[in-house]
Amino acid sequence: MPIITLPDKSTREFPDSVSGLEVAKSIGPKLAKHAVAVRIGGLLKDLAAVIDRDVDIEIVTRDSEEGLEILRHDAAHVMAEAVKELHPEIQVTIGPAIENGFYYDFARAEPFTPDDLEEIEARMREIVVRDEKITRECWHRDDAVQFFQTEGEHYKAEIIQAIPDKEEITLYRQGNFIDLCRGPHLPSTGRLGNAFKLTKLAGAYWRGDSKREMLQRIYGTAWANQKQLKAYLQKLEEAERRDHRRIGRQMDLFHFQSEALGATFWHPNGWTLFQTLVAYVRSRQQEQYNEVSTPELIDRSLWEASGHWDTFGENMFTSQIENDRILAIKPMNCPGHIQIFKSALRSYRDLPLRLSEFGKLHRNEPSGSLHGLLRVRAFTQDDSHIFCTEDQIKEETGKVCHLLLEIYSELGFEDVIIKFADRPQRRVGDDASWDRAENALKSAMEALSLEYSYNPGEGAFYGPKIEFVLRDSIGREWQCGTLQVDLNMPTRLGATYIGEDGHRHTPVLLHRAILGSLERFIGILLEHYAGNLPLWLAPVQIVITTITSDADQYASEILDRMLNLGLRAKADLRNEKINYKVREHSVAKVPVIIAVGKREINDQTVSVRRLGEGGQQIISLDEALEALVSESKSRHSIKNLTTN
Repeated sequence: MPIITLPDKSTREFPDSVSGLEVAKSIGPKLAKHAVAVRIGGLLKDLAAVIDRDVDIEIVTRDSEEGLEILRHDAAHVMAEAVKELHPEIQVTIGPAIENGFYYDFARAEPFTPDDLEEIEARMREIVVRDEKITRECWHRDDAVQFFQTEGEHYKAEIIQAIPDKEEITLYRQGNFIDLCRGPHLPSTGRLGNAFKLTKLAGAYWRGDSKREMLQRIYGTAWANQKQLKAYLQKLEEAERRDHRRIGRQMDLFHFQSEALGATFWHPNGWTLFQTLVAYVRSRQQEQYNEVSTPELIDRSLWEASGHWDTFGENMFTSQIENDRILAIKPMNCPGHIQIFKSALRSYRDLPLRLSEFGKLHRNEPSGSLHGLLRVRAFTQDDSHIFCTEDQIKEETGKVCHLLLEIYSELGFEDVIIKFADRPQRRVGDDASWDRAENALKSAMEALSLEYSYNPGEGAFYGPKIEFVLRDSIGREWQCGTLQVDLNMPTRLGATYIGEDGHRHTPVLLHRAILGSLERFIGILLEHYAGNLPLWLAPVQIVITTITSDADQYASEILDRMLNLGLRAKADLRNEKINYKVREHSVAKVPVIIAVGKREINDQTVSVRRLGEGGQQIISLDEALEALVSESKSRHSIKNLTTN
């Protein structure tokens, strides 16, 4: 006679064992309708799970975070069933739930097409209508391997063979489809509903190993209801409109090509934006940091000593030279900065010593993961390293956090999420040093009274870190800045300073990045603003266009004055209609377009159009110049040129 305790501490008593779904029905039909799983004694289970003892339980509903994950995992299974029905020869591999959706990887010689997605999605909806019962089955390992091998599902057999001996082998059956899975899952396919959509195709290596087979990945999204699905699809459409690659073409900023995979060809406008961002960050940190530059090619021995070779070696580009020496193109700046620290005898009076570098880095990212500026192989990082004592960690952490938050605000990101990432499985150093580093960083964050969440196991291989995650104008999250406390690398590379006691001590190394990869951050900026950058950031701030050729000289005089005032301006003297020129420069996201004709010459005025605003302002040339100069020096956008 189990007694069930609910989250509100109320209890329900049943005469015999009972399922999670039956408990939900006893509470109310609405809850039972929206239930997708049950938490029994803290463990997530299928609604069919039997409860035969006194225990605390919680009914998990479809609109909860855990409920959505279950819906998405079920959608992946339904998609796999649909694909197998349409293409029986295909092998299914792995299909998890992910943020906002799901995917499944398939082994198939012939590539999928967008038309295939429509057909698969239609079959998925048929499977939902069938309302097939989903049941959990425990199998003996050898039987499961034999079953999948007989079915021609060799990838599934390989997965099972890799599962530790002590783990239970569970399969889920729905209709004629059976899949390896831990669960939990919905009671039936009908419970999934129709708030799902297949979104795109991609390639993926089996087990993420570039030496293994290339599989075909189908992505989809699934939500608790149609309203949520519609909102998400609208967000995807907006994200597509804001795609930085599309905006980059419109603004003539950059391009990519196969001869330099994962590296950016910056055009004049793009390089101006890049250098403007560098100059801004440099101006914000130059009072505190000493800027340096370190070699891009460094002998393998230094990377072995730092720990990078063992933990990051597969991501490093190398070159073999005379005497079989191997040089690596640096993927990080930290070992080079430690060499600068070691180049002189340091005293505790020299600490904290803050070094910064806009260092060019290279990392061998898989070709399938490259994505415009957001995922590249060659990038510039606004790296800094602070050498300090353990007693200085708290103060230095505070300075870094305040600087980063101010910079993000000035760049237009007010919504910043902070996360604490602790030790990963693959790391250097002993547990004692990690305990000290994690405790010091936590203590510093608590002293700042900044709210943060945990990101377990996501620290760097050499130390725990604080991650700064920016939420953009359409709600997407981007992890950008980081601060890591490192007690390991300075020891490994022999960095020391003379303490007050006259003895040598090992400094703490704080790794700090504000924007992270400048390439990636520019991609984020372009999408955040949809290309409509504030005037101070825009690579071309102003274009002066002529209405008639009579105004060419006046336009040239205005251009000269603007350039002398430090404004990034151009003149368009082409013999084209003014509406055509205005439209062309608007597509190129020029913030301010100034039109001049006979009237403007006579009155010494200008007609000003602002990107994204209807109409125009006619004001005196001197007023316009004064306002534009003021705005170009400000971190805030001034929409009305007559307001200073």
